[in-house]
Amino acid sequence: MKKNILVTGGAGFIGSNFIIYILKKYQQYKVVNIDKLTYAANLKNLDEAKANPNYKFIKGDIADENFIKDVFEKEKFDIVINFAAESHVDNSISDPRIFMITNIIGTQVLLDACKKYKVGRFHQVSTDEVYGDLELDNKELLFNENSNINPSSPYSASKASADLLVKSYYRTYNLPVTISRCSNNYGPHQFKEKLIPLIIDKAIKNNKIPLYGNGLNVRDWIHVYDHCSAIDKIIHNGKIGEIYNVGARNEISNIDIVEIILKELNKPQALIEYVKDRPGHDLRYAIDSSKIEKELNWKSEYDFKTGIVETIKWYLENN
Repeated sequence: MKKNILVTGGAGFIGSNFIIYILKKYQQYKVVNIDKLTYAANLKNLDEAKANPNYKFIKGDIADENFIKDVFEKEKFDIVINFAAESHVDNSISDPRIFMITNIIGTQVLLDACKKYKVGRFHQVSTDEVYGDLELDNKELLFNENSNINPSSPYSASKASADLLVKSYYRTYNLPVTISRCSNNYGPHQFKEKLIPLIIDKAIKNNKIPLYGNGLNVRDWIHVYDHCSAIDKIIHNGKIGEIYNVGARNEISNIDIVEIILKELNKPQALIEYVKDRPGHDLRYAIDSSKIEKELNWKSEYDFKTGIVETIKWYLENN
């Protein structure tokens, strides 16, 4: 069956990987990509998609109501997937306002357009950061879909606010929505402000690698391909109104990540430079993804050892 899909933020890391994933898997689908092309976006991520007649790029801002209405009027979307977001925590601490505009107002504008033009499904790509953090020394504690929302940064607060908006449109207007909350992504095309590409880039150049605090903060790392496959499952088979956590059960501390990359690149640990910790720095994220595994028969395919080697190789070849 043919479908017309809107992907917002499709020139970013996860969005661009998702577009390529969808175009490969569903050759009858048309994909429209809306992206504002801020500093973290890169249309080169989509070189593979440009020649595909089913792919279309439109530059624009999801918070621009008139622009969004015009696009929806012309395109008649079946599914809308909202990847568009300001996502760098440090930037949200120094200048929160743009996070509120893009992540909250932008989501509201998209929801209104979906309601007006009777879109078949709106999917919100969220983050496990909306839950706050967990204790480092209690590995039994995991975030599930019923965990309390307790964001620690302006970024995660803006994403939590967007999630609540999405849920409210389902309750109030019966808008067909789903939400996914994913753990930390890694893989090709990620902008170098994020931890793994930052470490790789610094190590390649023999520059000092800044590491917050004591480096013991823990994240659950998932390959971007596995995140894309999870969203694929949700938009096609997920239950309307539901939230799905997406993780790889792959908890690794920041210092361990640095040491793994340095070893793979044959670089000295002397490159590590401990710096003052980030304000409100979350200690540990850990996702219970049993709901999507059981209900939608999804599971992550990449083990971290394979994924990180492939990722390092990609940055070496595309630096």
